Amino acid sequence: MVKDHCDHENCEHEYEEVEIVTLVDEDGQEHDFAFVDSIEVDGEQYAILSPIDEEEESDEAIILKIGKDENGEDILFDIEDDEEWEKVADAWQELIESDEE
Repeated sequence: MVKDHCDHENCEHEYEEVEIVTLVDEDGQEHDFAFVDSIEVDGEQYAILSPIDEEEESDEAIILKIGKDENGEDILFDIEDDEEWEKVADAWQELIESDEE
């Protein structure tokens, strides 16, 4: 976990802990993501992750399915079914919009 930081001098803002998830791509490169939230759709759990880019902030997010490996540990999977991905993305969008109201 890391803490959000503040660039103000003598900052007295409260810090919020951010869980970091490191994913390895097909080329073996590691990429860090902030765990934004999890969402349940049709009885399945999904993780919403936001890329951590040292150079600029992004509103971009990725959605991965949360499953279990043979040892019962949580692992993240790509969502390969387009219909499933759309359903989860729509549910996430609805959640964001309801939070903004």
